[in-house]
Amino acid sequence: MQEIRIGIIGGSGLYRMDGVEQAESIALDTPFGAPSDELVCAVLRGKRVVFLPRHGRGHRLSPTHVPYRANIHAFKQLGVRFILSANACGSLREDYAPGHLVIPDQIIDYTQARDRSFFTGSYVAHIGVAEPFSPELSRILHSAAQQSGATVHAGGIFLIEEGPRFATRAESQLFRSWSCSLIGMTSAPEAFLAREAEIAYATIAHVTDYDVWHERETPVNVEDVLKVAAANVERVQATLATAVEMLDETSDFAAHAALAQSLLGPPEQLPAEEADRLRLLLAKYYRL
Repeated sequence: MQEIRIGIIGGSGLYRMDGVEQAESIALDTPFGAPSDELVCAVLRGKRVVFLPRHGRGHRLSPTHVPYRANIHAFKQLGVRFILSANACGSLREDYAPGHLVIPDQIIDYTQARDRSFFTGSYVAHIGVAEPFSPELSRILHSAAQQSGATVHAGGIFLIEEGPRFATRAESQLFRSWSCSLIGMTSAPEAFLAREAEIAYATIAHVTDYDVWHERETPVNVEDVLKVAAANVERVQATLATAVEMLDETSDFAAHAALAQSLLGPPEQLPAEEADRLRLLLAKYYRL
């Protein structure tokens, strides 16, 4: 199969946007298990892209049980170098209102029960994530969102909670005291794994609610989240399509060399099974 450079990860209906052509589903397996669902390869704005529903079709996987490592590895198998992500989220700021889009630039990982790295065995990589989202790709997303006519904000700290429950009011106020701007459940470890795979990753966070801190607003609930999320879909789709059109697939961003100064230990000491698991990630640096 011809390599696909651009991956899009988000809701299960995301690939049903205007302009998607030649859509074809493919099933992949990875050394880290099966991805969330079949991937959908298609053409968007004249470029080959691959879509993956993060929670599976029908939203059957909780945030904790999304197979993040398998998802990112599947993109890597297809040759993906850029991942455009979409995340529904709550706002922890008055000015980031429901219906707005945000291109965050920082993450606080408040999860506890997820596999955060591909390097969990006898081979170590200390990946740098001072800037967890690709700045270059984030700028493209922000410009695309502006062109789509959406109200969009650049920057903000994205607090990722474990879920699937929503935050308590005390937690929401704590996160606000940390200067967090947004709260969601899925950008970690997704962004960190993409960095380990040397894939540039950025996200559109679309605001659905004010979590539970806002005294004049109803505390977050599924019914209201789904209602606002549905209204956000067109803005997100338009932004993603424009970003795909703007993106130069031959660009080299900092994320594309993330492992160059992160690897420790002689790879020849890797057990055969672990070498097989890491082969695709390390192929640029070692012959395993």
